[in-house]
Amino acid sequence: MSLRVLIVDDEPLAREGLRMLLADDPDISVISEARNGAEAVSALRSSELDLIFLDVQMPEMDGLAVVREVGAERIASLILVTAHDRYAIQAFELNAVDYLLKPVTRERFSQALARAKTRRRSHTPEESTRRILSLLETLASPHSYVKRLAIRSAGKTVFVDAEEIHWIAAAENYVEIHLERGSHLLHVSMNALEQSLDPQMFLRIHRSVIVNIARIREMRPAMHGEYLITLDTGVRLQSGRLYNAKLKALGTNPF
Repeated sequence: MSLRVLIVDDEPLAREGLRMLLADDPDISVISEARNGAEAVSALRSSELDLIFLDVQMPEMDGLAVVREVGAERIASLILVTAHDRYAIQAFELNAVDYLLKPVTRERFSQALARAKTRRRSHTPEESTRRILSLLETLASPHSYVKRLAIRSAGKTVFVDAEEIHWIAAAENYVEIHLERGSHLLHVSMNALEQSLDPQMFLRIHRSVIVNIARIREMRPAMHGEYLITLDTGVRLQSGRLYNAKLKALGTNPF
């Protein structure tokens, strides 16, 4: 398999890093670079390319605008490169080729490239186009909330419907998703995940805890304006003072 690759990023160091990682792969025959959206559009229109590493956020013309400009049918395989976790969640939900979160590690890069090669062998051009168009549509809708999470675990991908989640806890660079039975780790920040979840279903009660509102069975006032939250499973969670107003509103009837 011989792949012609385009790297699109406005940061020179980011382009150099991806080029160095690609240089180690014998299947890569051509590596081109674009410093901005306009150069990317020109390269996509003038060359036949098999794989594009596309930075989502660039000045003037961002990555999504690039795809709209040239048309999704001209992009065989697309890997998003971003410094923002929320794009990663949406890319997984849509089963896009993959995403890379900056700074890119060698291990994560190798996984993404392997997925791109597998997708190229098993999917038709029409299927790739449909997926890219779906990805663009979702990323362009800031009020679209995640309904399902795709979580990589033990060499497989586990799909979890949002309504199945009982509560979520921060775990350094990950979050721990707690379900009826067991839990899963997802590589995303609490802030990014909170923004992607429907606020009608989920409430952040602490800087390290998000709960499914439907699972709350009892709230008891604690010290310093905090609350002790009991879920329907018996799990008890402590709120933080900064979230006092939200919990007061939750405990108020609309009549």
